[in-house]
Amino acid sequence: MLQASGGVIYPISDSEWKRLRQHRVRRLGGAVSVAVPEDSEEAESQGAQVEVRESIRMQAALAEIGARMGMRIWIPAHDRAGVMSQSEAIGPLLIDSLPLNYDETTLRTIEEIDVLWLRGRAITRAFEVEHTTSVYSGILRMADLLALQPNMDIKLHIVAPSERRTKVFQELRRPVFSLLERGPLAEMCTFLSYDSVLTLLSLKHLKYMTDSVLDEYAEEAE
Repeated sequence: MLQASGGVIYPISDSEWKRLRQHRVRRLGGAVSVAVPEDSEEAESQGAQVEVRESIRMQAALAEIGARMGMRIWIPAHDRAGVMSQSEAIGPLLIDSLPLNYDETTLRTIEEIDVLWLRGRAITRAFEVEHTTSVYSGILRMADLLALQPNMDIKLHIVAPSERRTKVFQELRRPVFSLLERGPLAEMCTFLSYDSVLTLLSLKHLKYMTDSVLDEYAEEAE
């Protein structure tokens, strides 16, 4: 009662407010409230810090491959400085804002994806680098994107060490990801190993290639 009649004001940080804020998404059966959580992973051990650094290295490699093909590159704001420190080739083609006309919820989801390749105003490929052993957060973001925009035509890739291939495929085939409106996530999202990314980066004539070269290295869920 005291709180209702006057009470105490409890401050809330901007980050907490963003996590709590919900958005309304229109569906055939009516509007639904959804929330788009921001990445808040913190390295809790030396091993975790090593994995985060490896993740940044992979983001930089993917960004450089796309840049050398002439793609424009999107990196989330919180990763940009780390990725830029890994490769000078990315700078001229790194964009500061996405030239997309989607609702706020969809844009916030897209902006958190680890690496995007764009040609003109269109996203051609999206990459999530799974550096955690759970290999879950990036897959969940891809599923969020397709749930929000089931007609979106983007090639999706989960990038992780080779030893996590089976785990990635297991997660992609979870029931919640297999029953999306557009169809099973496993049919729309492929696996790229760290080794494959580094092999692609080593190719000498990337500027003469199209992004379809990735399809030679991408692996589909079994």
